[in-house]
Amino acid sequence: MAIDYGVKRVGLAVTDPLQLIASALDTVHAQDVLAFLQSYTQKEEVDEFVVGMPKHLDGNDTNNTQHVVGFVRKLQKQFPGKKVVTHDERFTSRMAFQTMIDVGLGKKARANKETVDKISATIILQSYLESRQYL
Repeated sequence: MAIDYGVKRVGLAVTDPLQLIASALDTVHAQDVLAFLQSYTQKEEVDEFVVGMPKHLDGNDTNNTQHVVGFVRKLQKQFPGKKVVTHDERFTSRMAFQTMIDVGLGKKARANKETVDKISATIILQSYLESRQYL
C-alpha cells in the first residue's frame, strides 16, 4: 500500500496480489488516516507500507518532510509487524495532474485535490514496484 501523506489529505493506493499494477484506493483526511489503515488492514492483507518522501530537486528536505517523518514514526508504532519504507515522491503531483489531462478529465475534475492525491499515491506505488525489479 502506498501513502501520499499531506497535512490535510492523504492519498492511498494498493497493488494486486502479484504486485504488478498499482491502483488508486481512496483519499482520507490526515487525522483519520491511521484509523482508516487499521480498519483496512483488518479486512485486506497489506505486506508493507510505501510512504512518499518529499524532497526538493537538490535532495534537501521540503517544508512537508518533517510531517512525513513524524507520520512514518506513528505508522511504525501502530503497525510494528509491517515493513514501512519511504520512496522519493518528487514530481508525483505534477505527473498526477498530467495524467488527469491525458485521460481527458475536465478542469473541474483536475481541480479536485483528492483525485490528485490518489493518483500521486498510485504513481508512488508503481514507481516503487518498478524500482524493486532492478534490485
